[in-house]
Amino acid sequence: MVVDDSAVIRGLITRMLEADPDVSVTASVGNGQLAVNQLTRQPGQIDVVILDIEMPVMDGLTALPLLLKADPNIKVIMASTLTKRNAEISLKALSAGATDYVPKPSAARELSGENDFKRELIDKVKNLGIIHRQATGRQIAPRPAPAVARTTPGAQPAPGTARPASSAPQGWKINRSGEIVLRKPGTVKPDILAIGSSTGGPQALFEFLKGLPKSINLPIVITQHMPATFTSILAEHITRMTGWPCSEAKDGDLIETGKILLAPGDYHMIVTQKGPQRVVTLNQNPPENFCRPAVDPMLRSVVKVYGGRVIAVILTGMGNDGAKAAQDVVNAGGTVIAQDEKTSVVWGMPGAAASSGVCSAVLPIGELPGYVANFVSRTR
Repeated sequence: MVVDDSAVIRGLITRMLEADPDVSVTASVGNGQLAVNQLTRQPGQIDVVILDIEMPVMDGLTALPLLLKADPNIKVIMASTLTKRNAEISLKALSAGATDYVPKPSAARELSGENDFKRELIDKVKNLGIIHRQATGRQIAPRPAPAVARTTPGAQPAPGTARPASSAPQGWKINRSGEIVLRKPGTVKPDILAIGSSTGGPQALFEFLKGLPKSINLPIVITQHMPATFTSILAEHITRMTGWPCSEAKDGDLIETGKILLAPGDYHMIVTQKGPQRVVTLNQNPPENFCRPAVDPMLRSVVKVYGGRVIAVILTGMGNDGAKAAQDVVNAGGTVIAQDEKTSVVWGMPGAAASSGVCSAVLPIGELPGYVANFVSRTR
C-alpha cells in the first residue's frame, strides 16, 4: 500500500514498484486515516506500507501505531524528504515500530526511470514483504538453492542456529548440514570495536550500546546504512539514549577511547594512521554493496591499521555488506560476532557473516554487549 497525499507521487511510486513482476500495489491512498481503514478491511493481505510523514487528516506518525494495531506484523517503510525535522520524525517512527525508511526524492523527475531510489525501494519492499509473509504463514515462491560453503576447520556448529538449506535466501553460503558454524575467537586484546548495521539498525544500536559498559575502554566506529542528515540525528540519539558520546565523523577526526564515530550519510568512513595518531578520513568512492557508507571499506581499513586487534559486530540489516571484510578481520586474527536471526529485523547482513563461517558467536542483541565485555576482559 502506498500512502501519500500527492496523487502524482503515489502514481509514480506505484508504476515504479509494479515494473517489478514480483510486486503488486493493492491500495493507494492519500492520508493516514484512509490507510488505517484500508488495512483494517484487508487484514493480512497487505505486506508492506510505504508511509509518507506529512499528510492532511492524519499524518504518518499518528497513523503508524494504528496500522500496527490493525496488523502487528505489517512492515512499514517511512518515506520522507531529507530535512532535519523529517529525519527526527523518521527516527521516532522507527522507535514506534516502523521497520525502515527511504529518503524521498525532492523532484518528481527523480521518481521516474532507473535510479538508486527505485532500486532501494524495490529491494526493501520485496525483502520486507517476504518477512511479513513468513510471519503470517502466507505462501512464498520457492527460491533457488543457495551455494554451499566449506566448514571452518576445527569449528563447531552454533547451538540453536540450525537453518534448513531450503530456507536460506539466495546467495547465502551455508555448510552441508544447514548449521551455522562458529570459529574460535581471536586471542589478542582488541584495540577497537567496529560495528556495521542497516535495516533495524538504529534500535539495535541503542540496545547494544546501552548494555555495553564504558569499562571496555575501546574506541568505537559505526557504519549504519543511512542517508545524509539522518546520520547526524542518529548520532545525537545515540548520545542521548545510551550515554556513549557519539558524533557524526568529520574528515581528520581522532579515534579516541570511549568515544563513538558514526559514518556520515553518503561518505565511506576509513580508518587511517597518521604518525602516532589514528584518524578517520571520508571519501565518496563508488558505493559498495549498493551502499555509501558501507561496512566493508570501514572494516578493511580497520584491519590495515589495527591488524588482529579488532572486534567487529554485525547487526541487523538487509543484504550482505560487511561479510566479505569480516573475513579479512578473522584472517588477521581478529574476532567477529553477529546478531541472531530471531532478534534481527532482517537477518541479511548478520546472516551472511554467520553463514560464511567467520563468526565466533551469533547471539540475541541483548547478549552481545556482555559477550564483548567478557571477551575484552579475558584478552587483557
